[in-house]
Amino acid sequence: MALQQYITSFISIFFPEACIGCKKALLEEERFICMHCEYGLPQTQFHLDAENKAMQSLAGRVPLVSVASYFYFTSGSIAQQIMHAIKYQGRQKAAHYLGTKYGEVLKRHSFFQDVIMIIPVPLHPKKKRQRGYNQSEYFGKGLSDSMGIELQTSFLVRIKEGESQTKKSRYERYENTKSLFQVQNGQHLVNQHVLLVDDVFTTGATIEACANVLLSIKGVKVSVLTLAYTK
Repeated sequence: MALQQYITSFISIFFPEACIGCKKALLEEERFICMHCEYGLPQTQFHLDAENKAMQSLAGRVPLVSVASYFYFTSGSIAQQIMHAIKYQGRQKAAHYLGTKYGEVLKRHSFFQDVIMIIPVPLHPKKKRQRGYNQSEYFGKGLSDSMGIELQTSFLVRIKEGESQTKKSRYERYENTKSLFQVQNGQHLVNQHVLLVDDVFTTGATIEACANVLLSIKGVKVSVLTLAYTK
């Protein structure tokens, strides 16, 4: 083990890992994101406000217990660089890292106290094979590790691919997503409070579609957590 650490340290001198935010070389004690970028992320603090912006934007659309997001996402920001690296550049382990960080914050509060299961928004199997991973699963695994809540990826599945959401309105996004998801073995979720997690909250259409499917099961309560929230 000592030899392996020595080799890793030696290699890092000549080929240092770069921060996925600012692209500068990371220090030995830093992981994925430099301290400057990590501490500079504009945290939403939604977990301190039960009526936060994300919750308000879903009000009247789907009955949720709680909604929160780690940091704000704005175009051209370090947050965008981080999310792009996680989603498209194979830096999914950074989503796990940020999940553990956010989980450490959340477990000090009662926002999701009675949640018994974390369920990530699924990708279609074809998309997951192409990308090689589901970034929301990695985020959920990080939350699971730090909050001590079970992560379950088999109950909620995506049954259709759907079209790109990028240039669609909120209504178009909802229409594009409302029949994409399905619950398997729903009897295991009866009367449970589950935490639905995704990478980015934009219009909330995907979250709304997934939550409605979960809420079709008797007695289910749903809360939502995302890594980023689009202003």
